[in-house]
Amino acid sequence: MRARTRIALGAAGALAAAGILAGCGDAGSSGTEAPAAGATGAGCAPVAGDQLVVLEDDQALQNTDNIVPAVNAEAAQPEVIAALDKVSAALDTEQLIDLNRAVDVDRKTPAVAAEEFAASTGLTDGIAAGPGGELVVGAANFSESQILGELYRIVLTAAGYQVTVQQIGNRELYEPALESGEIQVVPEYAATLADFLNNKVSGENAPAISSSDLDETMTGLRRVGEQVGLTFGTPSAAQNQNAFAVTSEFAEEYGVRTLSDLAEKCSGAATILGGPPECPQRPKCQQGLVEVYDFRAGEFSSLDAGGPQTKTALTTGAISVGLVFSSDGELAAG
Repeated sequence: MRARTRIALGAAGALAAAGILAGCGDAGSSGTEAPAAGATGAGCAPVAGDQLVVLEDDQALQNTDNIVPAVNAEAAQPEVIAALDKVSAALDTEQLIDLNRAVDVDRKTPAVAAEEFAASTGLTDGIAAGPGGELVVGAANFSESQILGELYRIVLTAAGYQVTVQQIGNRELYEPALESGEIQVVPEYAATLADFLNNKVSGENAPAISSSDLDETMTGLRRVGEQVGLTFGTPSAAQNQNAFAVTSEFAEEYGVRTLSDLAEKCSGAATILGGPPECPQRPKCQQGLVEVYDFRAGEFSSLDAGGPQTKTALTTGAISVGLVFSSDGELAAG
């Protein structure tokens, strides 16, 4: 997985296999002592439960990985952008969770889930017809990207284009294809892509241009995108970013709804944080929880990146809090 701004995975660990989304940043090394060392206080012991809920990131630790359509500049006709923006306007994170649940839990195909969503929301209502022609929508090899690709297909077809959805591996594979015009449209993640393109344009050690402010992130993304022949539609309210989950039973027992609550009530010896092995040294994972929230777990459990190990450890009461992706289909419905 190419390290950028995120580390966690979506449902069933699909994003890790794709190698597409971000890491938690570049700080630290595997030999760094976990910042939880020296935690004081009683903490909050794990509480088993069947349902996972995300704690609100109320001090904006994570960057703005809002879903945004990325378009080859030569294909960016006004009708194309307007159609793609219909998807952005229709989606929020709760709806994205529902779509992921339909595929990853209920085992519908991405095309069926997308068609049902389009029908229930009137997604194609009022779409203006463009000049037509063939368009290829690229999708990464994990279900969320494929669902979004199918939604893009639906609206672009309604605008009069002949559209196919092509699955093209990870970002290192599909981004050059988007630049060259081999594919014309890809669903993307604002903060992750901004830093990916910035490193491509300015070098691997270039400072990050993503932030917790969406306008700042999009300004940086549009600037570097212009340099490589890409343009962007309107970002969606839907985000897929690092998040920290607990069981609903844990949230009720300890009265926590936000990461600030977690830091205030649960810093201490009994609290077990779970995540991938690199989490203790990453600024969007345990290191960030210490620096931004002053949250200090008593113990760190090395698991996977938001996949089945972490989610099972939460539901069975092996860990108190774990790193997940905010649009995971196994999270509680809104």
